[in-house]
Amino acid sequence: MLMLLRDAELYAPEPLGRVDLLLAGGKVAAIGRDLSAPPPGWPCQEHHLDGALVVPGLVDCHTHLDGGGGEAGAHTRVPALQLSQLSRAGVTTAIGLLGTDCSTRSIASLLATARGLSHFGLTALCYTGGYRVPPLTLLGSAREDIALVDRIVAVGELALSDHRSSQPTFDELVRVASDAHVAGLMTGKAGLLHLHLGDGARGLSLIRRALDETELPPRTFHPTHVNRNRSLWAEAQDIVSRGVSVDLTAFPDATGEPTAAEDLVAWVAAGLPLDRLTMSSDGGGCLPDFDAQGELLRMDVGSSAALLHALRGAVALGLPLDQALLPITLNPARLFRLHGKGQVAVGADADLLLLDRDLQARGLIAGGRWLLKEGEPVVWGPFEAPAG
Repeated sequence: MLMLLRDAELYAPEPLGRVDLLLAGGKVAAIGRDLSAPPPGWPCQEHHLDGALVVPGLVDCHTHLDGGGGEAGAHTRVPALQLSQLSRAGVTTAIGLLGTDCSTRSIASLLATARGLSHFGLTALCYTGGYRVPPLTLLGSAREDIALVDRIVAVGELALSDHRSSQPTFDELVRVASDAHVAGLMTGKAGLLHLHLGDGARGLSLIRRALDETELPPRTFHPTHVNRNRSLWAEAQDIVSRGVSVDLTAFPDATGEPTAAEDLVAWVAAGLPLDRLTMSSDGGGCLPDFDAQGELLRMDVGSSAALLHALRGAVALGLPLDQALLPITLNPARLFRLHGKGQVAVGADADLLLLDRDLQARGLIAGGRWLLKEGEPVVWGPFEAPAG
């Protein structure tokens, strides 16, 4: 089935003005003004958007697709994400991972959850590993998992500077990073090491040492949660000068720290390289608060909806929409070597998010298939109860 979208205001993510888009075979087939309709008899759905904003579907590079949590006992395990939690958030590509719990959760289960979500049109991928070293794997090593399993693209989230980590040594860290890097070379996948950063005083010191003492390229290391405290945020701003990309987390606004939107705006204002900044949601993950003895005080749960919330916040603070989109579209797509993702271009995947003027999700097309219309899902997972 062909699909012709008339009169879209397109941000690809660069602003391209009012255009029509022709979708075919799950791809963007043509972009232009007043595109001709297909010949009579060709099956084609035509939709008039009346100037609605169309942007690339969001790429959420840090999601707990199979659920996270468990730090305060089995009853605090977060359930697996449902399809509508991602589609309502405008996400068309999600990369799932394990966190603290590498004992009751497995790579096999994560992989199955990703495959299930992909059945409905989303692109759902996986990391191998988790907080601990040696990494939890499917086939016995991180290198083999990336090289031999289609949906596994990188290693993560290995924990540093956190009391929940396995306190990896420098040698252990670079061995895992090397496996990730070489597997990426072998396959064309991301082949990077996605690193959870806690509040510990060591911060990014092991990453800086790896840049000093090994031949591993800077892109191998992708630290996340770098906006969790101001000391770590300062380190992150410094390390990008060495070629490392860092990942903002769209934490809930009431954390006592500047919001993700404020940090994004400050990044651009400081003249830092915007192409080395990604932003993810920690969707489905536990957002805990611990005391000095490592006892859990309270917890929240991350949501992919935080990405659009941060986007709206950054635009409200004066950041142009095309720049605010980059960390959640094109930047993660390029870093993770997801060709055809994160942009709207001829030949790219037909992953499109329709926004109203308040930047709320009104429609979502994933792989050329409608998942969201008028702000409500039109495709539901098999264990979801549609509204009404």
